[in-house]
Amino acid sequence: MKITRVFAHRVELPLREGNYKWSGGKSVTVFDSTIVGVETDTGLTGYGEVCPLGPAYLPAYAEGVRAGLRELAPHLIGLDPRGVAAVNHRMDAALKGHPYAKSGVDVACWDLIGKDWGVPVCVALGGRFGERVRLYRAISQEAPDAMAAKVAGYRAEGYTRFQLKVGGDPDTDIERIRAVRAVLRPGDRLVADANTGWTQHEAVRVARAVRDLDVYIEQPCLTYEECLSVRRRTDHPFVLDENIDGLDTLLRARADLAMDVVNLKISKLGGLTKAKQARDLCVSMGVAMTLEDTWGGDVATAAIAHLAHSTPEDLRFTSTDFNSYVTVSTATGAPRRVDGFMEAGPAPGLGITVRPEVLGRPVVDVS
Repeated sequence: MKITRVFAHRVELPLREGNYKWSGGKSVTVFDSTIVGVETDTGLTGYGEVCPLGPAYLPAYAEGVRAGLRELAPHLIGLDPRGVAAVNHRMDAALKGHPYAKSGVDVACWDLIGKDWGVPVCVALGGRFGERVRLYRAISQEAPDAMAAKVAGYRAEGYTRFQLKVGGDPDTDIERIRAVRAVLRPGDRLVADANTGWTQHEAVRVARAVRDLDVYIEQPCLTYEECLSVRRRTDHPFVLDENIDGLDTLLRARADLAMDVVNLKISKLGGLTKAKQARDLCVSMGVAMTLEDTWGGDVATAAIAHLAHSTPEDLRFTSTDFNSYVTVSTATGAPRRVDGFMEAGPAPGLGITVRPEVLGRPVVDVS
């Protein structure tokens, strides 16, 4: 099997709730997503998706994905996509950094592996653990009462994990955390995710103000050192996300006991190959994980589901179903939420079939 063509489509994904707001006044109303295709001489085509959370969240932006693909694609023609280590080595040699630009290609290669082997991607990634994957719901930044009302509504739909977007004014964030925790029940999990939005003193203050509540604190500050300082001054369970972008930072955080849970995003790490490396390292170290991506639609949700389903349940903190947040469906066969859970499909590969009428003409096409 050889790669004969690499192409990509640009798709707009409007949000069902109208907009999504998080720390620092950042917001998105329509996500700019890239669906990547890798075609082979066997007639099989694999797909991946990369959808940055706007250009000001991580060092990634939507047009950068497509620019990176134009740079990478000529180097991939003729490679066997099933040799994901060789494909990643070639991409890293051809383009320094920019893991998000490589992620869609890597995910498409795993889709091809599953199709070639006749198994779901989760089986190729290590096997299926459990019957379903527990989901969280991200709650966009609003007034405390409005956020609590949304949590109550999503809880009625079956969610028991909630990621509350904070990282704004500390006094308001304290109210947000208290208002939301008040509508939850024993066994529910609440994560106060600041997305790097607090300064160190603000983060310590918020953590102390909600000391009596059952809540996780996620990525309170911009730098690893600031987060570590906050971690050492609170007894809340602690989650790191934005600072963990490779095995080196993951190992450092483990050695420093800097987190109880780590958030592994597929495109932040560069695809399923490197996400699997980080996942397997976490399993060996006993570190629980949120397994997800920055954003996306049907294709990204399928990749998340397969990565999560191939992870032992006792270390699988939660995942998310981004296709339920948006109004556009880009593929059939993608996982769908049922009572706060989803499943990786049983069909070979990612188990999805893209919708050509939605994708339109390619904006990148190299053969």
